[in-house]
Amino acid sequence: MSKPEITHLGAERAVTGSCHLLQINGMNIMVDCGMTYGEERASSMERWPVKPSQVDYLFLTHAHVDHIGRVPDLIQKGFEGEIITTHATKDLIHPMLEDAIGFSGKTEREKEGFLRILDDLSWGFEYNQSFDLKNGVRFKLGRAGHILGSSFIRFECSNPEFAVIFSGDLGGNNSPLLPDPDIPDPCDLLVLESTYGDRIHEDRQQRIHRLGKVLSHALSDGGKVFIPAFALGRAQELIYEMDRLFSNPEWQYKFPALNPKSPIPVFLDSPLGLEITKHYSRLSRYWDKEARDLLRQGDHPLDFDYLYAVKSHGDHLRLIETECPSIIIAGSGMCTGGRIINHLKEGLENPKNDLIFAGFQAKGTPGRDIIKYHKRPEGYVRLDGKRVVINAHVFLLGGYSAHADQKGLVNWVESMAEKPGEIKLVHGEPEAQRMLSKILRDKGHRLQWHKVSLIHHLSI
Repeated sequence: MSKPEITHLGAERAVTGSCHLLQINGMNIMVDCGMTYGEERASSMERWPVKPSQVDYLFLTHAHVDHIGRVPDLIQKGFEGEIITTHATKDLIHPMLEDAIGFSGKTEREKEGFLRILDDLSWGFEYNQSFDLKNGVRFKLGRAGHILGSSFIRFECSNPEFAVIFSGDLGGNNSPLLPDPDIPDPCDLLVLESTYGDRIHEDRQQRIHRLGKVLSHALSDGGKVFIPAFALGRAQELIYEMDRLFSNPEWQYKFPALNPKSPIPVFLDSPLGLEITKHYSRLSRYWDKEARDLLRQGDHPLDFDYLYAVKSHGDHLRLIETECPSIIIAGSGMCTGGRIINHLKEGLENPKNDLIFAGFQAKGTPGRDIIKYHKRPEGYVRLDGKRVVINAHVFLLGGYSAHADQKGLVNWVESMAEKPGEIKLVHGEPEAQRMLSKILRDKGHRLQWHKVSLIHHLSI
């Protein structure tokens, strides 16, 4: 058998557009096929070393669009292999891709046809069980703790003897709703994400305290609080912790401003977010013990009094015109589109309003620009071509990232029974990768380092 080869087709030195090709024992195995955001650009499928029709298997680590967004293109260009993922991700990719292709210009018949093909090709598998592919290759999915259904993937074969792990996106410990990441088995090569390789997050107790503090301060202005959030993962996490702030006696005592005689309404202004939250509720068997215990006690962790769903476009427009204090969660998380844009165009110039970022903002996105320019006199951002001055207060809650921080990534690697033969960092900006690689090297790990390239081949 020939040596395994890995080609990084996306997110080798960037945070979005994940896509990797493993060629092993005569098979072409793709791991993720995601869209890019901001300044990052996807590689053309015409430049790939194999045609989409030659890909035997597509493994999806989770259902975020920067990991699955190009699946419709892959299928349209001839992919007919099997799509393999966890049961929860199989459930979630359907609404995520249905929403994504809603902006593609496809007819309803074309959309329905794609979704049928997606269902026919997709297979869900359990965590922590080994399964055979073919040609002597096996795989196992481990919990990644990033969002519901997220996984890291381990491939192994005996001829040649070789094992590789693709981390996908890793989450931290003690994340709302999610079991902690599993400890990975030993491997010859670890392809490791590095989004926050240069940062340390607040722990969960600190971050929920800070969320309560920020919300209390923000609402004292008598304005609106805008929270850009991705429909999958972040929105549910924020709802969960607001439920704790508004209903848990301990947090009610600490933040009385959040529990006045006239409670502050919270609006989830995201049709996709509403649909995903329904799926999250149906998938409660995959929640962590804390969340399942709350549910058994009759306290649904994704629902509370004064949480309102904004379904129609008309309701969305009426919410924009409403002047009463409120908390509005809307997509997209990086302010690249979605209903949050209308809210910000109308409300970002009002100094009584507040904007809370609770997740990573990629270069070239409006979210990144707001963070960069909000402290400057007359700082502004362009939204739908409109110049909008940033007068609202801007807060950053780094602890709400669904990605593990530097310490979490290092601890996950160090939890392995044996050091991986080599580590290849992906899914991170150059500075984050530089800092993480230094720490891992200092701990005795061997790292691969390569020049930036659109498509990089790696023989193992």
